[in-house]
Amino acid sequence: MKIGKETVPRTAISTSDEHAISVRGADLCRDLIGRLSFTDYFHLLVTGRRASADAVAVLDATLVAIAEHGLVPSVQASRMTLAAAPDALQGAVAAGILGCGSVILGASETAGRLFLEIAAQADADASLDAAAERVVQAYRVARRAIPGYGHPLHKARDPRVDALFDVARAHGADLRYVAIAEAVERALPAAIGKDLKLNVSAAIPAVLLGIGFPVGALKGVPILARTAGLIGHLAEEQERPIGFALSYQATRDLVYDGPQAPAEPGTD
Repeated sequence: MKIGKETVPRTAISTSDEHAISVRGADLCRDLIGRLSFTDYFHLLVTGRRASADAVAVLDATLVAIAEHGLVPSVQASRMTLAAAPDALQGAVAAGILGCGSVILGASETAGRLFLEIAAQADADASLDAAAERVVQAYRVARRAIPGYGHPLHKARDPRVDALFDVARAHGADLRYVAIAEAVERALPAAIGKDLKLNVSAAIPAVLLGIGFPVGALKGVPILARTAGLIGHLAEEQERPIGFALSYQATRDLVYDGPQAPAEPGTD
């Protein structure tokens, strides 16, 4: 049964024969291994283009910024999975990555799409501030969350934001999306009644869109970065296990507030 338009599977990413492996038109062994950093290679895999040194520096900064953030839910899930299945490192990594959604790690893509929507309106008929106010208000009316703003710990602007913006400026990135991100920050108090500040999930698309990184791959950046962080936690878990301690703490503080089973007949 045919589903979709294509009947022949095609890819432009890689091919190989008995003599060589080609990736995005380059010989893997001759042109890439030992010549590209992993960040550079990631950009090539995703976009099909060699990045400039400045673009690689910006992308690399985002990966460093989001790789590690303590015992967040994805890390706890990974550690507890490894504790239960110590022979399944891959399963423990997957357990953490499966939690990457609209609240944790996935907001970079949705924030990027928000910025592109504002950019389109600004191109049409409005200043950045007016376009940001219009789009934020439309999100508010539709009861849609504004992704990439507010943080449970960093009530002032997330310190990673300015660090990433500094890297983007130093390496000549297009700062239009940084300006849009800051216009949204200015629009939020009037629109939602809260002075929410930029967090790293908005800073990542703001700088990556400025180097031409595709919006559809933005979620992959924190996923890739967090994979590295999870492997670090799982290496520590093997030496200093806390997976079961995390589980114990959850059950220790548990309060049951469901219905009670009826007493047996004849008992007080």
